Amino acid sequence: MKKVLASLVSILMIISMLAGCSAGSSSGNGSGQEDGITLTLLHRWPNEPFKGYFDAAIEEFKKENPEVNFNVISVLNEDYKQKINVQLSSDTPPDIFFTWAGEYGDKFIRDGKALDITKYMQEDGEWEETIIPSALKPFTSEEKIYGAPVLMDVRMMAYNKDIFKELNLTPPKTWDEFIKVLKAIKKTETTPLGLGNKAPWNGGLYVTSLNQRMVAPEVLAADNNRATGEFTDPGYVEALEKLQELVPYMNEDPNALSREEERSLFVNGQIAIMPLHTIEFPYVKDAPFEWGTFNFPTIEGGKGKEAVVTGAPEGFMVSSETKHPEMAAKFLKFLTSKEMAEKWVETTDVISTTKGAVNESNSSPIMLDVTKEVEESDEMVIWLDTALEGKVFQPYLSGIQELLNEEKTPKEVMKEVQSAAKEVREAAK
Repeated sequence: MKKVLASLVSILMIISMLAGCSAGSSSGNGSGQEDGITLTLLHRWPNEPFKGYFDAAIEEFKKENPEVNFNVISVLNEDYKQKINVQLSSDTPPDIFFTWAGEYGDKFIRDGKALDITKYMQEDGEWEETIIPSALKPFTSEEKIYGAPVLMDVRMMAYNKDIFKELNLTPPKTWDEFIKVLKAIKKTETTPLGLGNKAPWNGGLYVTSLNQRMVAPEVLAADNNRATGEFTDPGYVEALEKLQELVPYMNEDPNALSREEERSLFVNGQIAIMPLHTIEFPYVKDAPFEWGTFNFPTIEGGKGKEAVVTGAPEGFMVSSETKHPEMAAKFLKFLTSKEMAEKWVETTDVISTTKGAVNESNSSPIMLDVTKEVEESDEMVIWLDTALEGKVFQPYLSGIQELLNEEKTPKEVMKEVQSAAKEVREAAK
């Protein structure tokens, strides 16, 4: 019995020693980091090449800040939208988290989940100046900055230069010129204009641009605010009527065509013009013809600003509950530095929000032209389905589908949107 007890004591002593060694290794991480900082980063890119970019950026940041460790959580788009709400409501929210602009990000500001990082962005007079103003604007509220935009997606009208050259056409700048171009192309065997609205956000983006051209900016801003949105301005109905004008020049049955199918028709030369996102440029780079882009046409009599582009920045916010606000802000400043922004463009083929990051060494002439338009624009008009609360944009998008099917009139669509906006407005009181 004594031998058994002695053996048990010996075993317990050995286990205790091993446990002690293990705890010491974990705490210090073998490099004297007992007092180190751990930042939890939540983003939406578990896929390449984006994941590789962030992994490399973290390692580069740690070279200058060896006391910092990262806990990275990455989840794809739709799952991310659920994950972020759970994470921010938990006892251990992420220190840094990804967000889209518009109402999606505004709710984090409104609910006190996002940290005001104005002092960090303005303290050295450099950080704020490195970012394209129209990209930073959606991350501000009441003159306070709540996030750092890292990338942006811009929607331009892509066109087949070969077809335009054959028909002696030039990229239209006004609505009347646009209609004339569409009429000329329709006389050929090529479909003038594409719309794959099987996923209704695509039609919503047409209307995003049309609303911006038709509605005064102050009215648009008020209606995009959940507390004041009414959508009673006649410009909204007129915007939908403009969409109806385009239908005769579009592919048949837009609601049955996917976005991918629309893009394939363009690449195959069956569609002459389609709205194309800059993140889609790699998908059409092998088209057997020369292609270019032009901004959505201005509309005579419209009350919106003329040179505004349709698009949206995406970026990161810092949690209001982080224990390391200075280091979290420092990491975001690092991500938006010109050096890291250039690497972003080189790695992902996606436009950076940092001035000068898109340049001749890493981008095509088309991407350079688009970026120049963004830099020269006062602002970007953000996608309908991120600018508005879900209770408003859902009936808007479904209404556009019904409009394309000739099941509803523009006035009937807007009546449903107005009703939804009223509910949201009353709930926001």
